[in-house]
Amino acid sequence: MKPRVILADDHVMVAQGLGQLISEAADLVAVVSDGRQLVESSRTLHPDIIVSDVMMPIMSGLDAMRQLKADGSNARFIFLTIHTDARLAAQALRAGASGYLLKQAAGDELLEALRTVMDGRTYLTPLITKDVLRTMANPIEDGRPALTPRQLDILRLIAQGKRMKEIAAELDLSVRTIEGHKIQLLRMLDADSTADLIRFAVRQGLVQG
Repeated sequence: MKPRVILADDHVMVAQGLGQLISEAADLVAVVSDGRQLVESSRTLHPDIIVSDVMMPIMSGLDAMRQLKADGSNARFIFLTIHTDARLAAQALRAGASGYLLKQAAGDELLEALRTVMDGRTYLTPLITKDVLRTMANPIEDGRPALTPRQLDILRLIAQGKRMKEIAAELDLSVRTIEGHKIQLLRMLDADSTADLIRFAVRQGLVQG
């Protein structure tokens, strides 16, 4: 019997391609575009596996996973993302993810990840395995705390040139909350300006330089 899978990704073309790939090995029961939809669909459909982007509107994939695990969901999470930050991958695995791989290698690795996770094992892309294991062994190695999925969402939107009101509307938060997150980002990243935040976002692959 094929595992039941929900796919969560806010990029339509990417979701279509991934959905076709997943359908080769699993029963794709739903495709959603944000974390809130993911939580709602999972509560109704009870999937075996959830394949999710990390950064999504309204609620991140990581926050959705935490919510569902708090609800008692047994769904196994595979995060599929563009983000190569080993600290983010380590954070996802510590929070209970069963898999973490990169979109650039999805064609080669996603089906293998699905099989691995259904066998009760953890799949981590070989592209960042060494860095992730090093990070998990030394979580404060570089002296800078890992950013949360929410902080990464806000950083990405800032780097895209969006104003505080636009970011607040997209994430369903108040402008004051977004401004507070920005101040915290500046402090955490030892940045002096929005330009510094943008440069950091480009280096991390959150936006194209």
